[in-house]
Amino acid sequence: MAQYTWRSFGLAPLTALALGSISASAAPDSEGTVPPDAAAGAAQSPAFAAQFEPFARPPAQVTLPPGAVDLTTFEPPLERNPVLRTLGAGVASYYGKRFHGRRTANGERFNMNAMTAAHKTLPFGTRVRVTNPRNGRTVTVRINDRGPFIRGRTIDLSRAAARKLGIVSSGHGRVKLDVVAR
Repeated sequence: MAQYTWRSFGLAPLTALALGSISASAAPDSEGTVPPDAAAGAAQSPAFAAQFEPFARPPAQVTLPPGAVDLTTFEPPLERNPVLRTLGAGVASYYGKRFHGRRTANGERFNMNAMTAAHKTLPFGTRVRVTNPRNGRTVTVRINDRGPFIRGRTIDLSRAAARKLGIVSSGHGRVKLDVVAR
């Protein structure tokens, strides 16, 4: 018959006695072992069941402290940037170091670490949510430049936006575009 050691379960020998979950007859001996039938009998004893009874039934009505949120009646807030228009799918590329610090089409200086992008027709200041369908990553960029000037490309992202989407290593990738509210 196998003997179980309290140490094999990561428990101190007297932990069970201190909690009162087993009787003294099922206490560990000098080597810290308990006969298996004694431990199983202790788990089925009425004293053991009574001790864990409060955890078995659902909690009673609880009064919440001021400022606490009741998650059973909580409704999440509306989406921060609702989609105004879907632009569909396209190919995104990025531009970075070579253009860093140069003037963009709207007159500001290009910052490769900002969340900006270039698009051929969208008005400057338009916010576009760009989603990479391969990994589910999403980033919101502001249009501040014109381009891309390569056939088949839809949007040119800053290096920071491309890094968040995970397309820096390949240089370009398929994306989904949505115009969102400011």
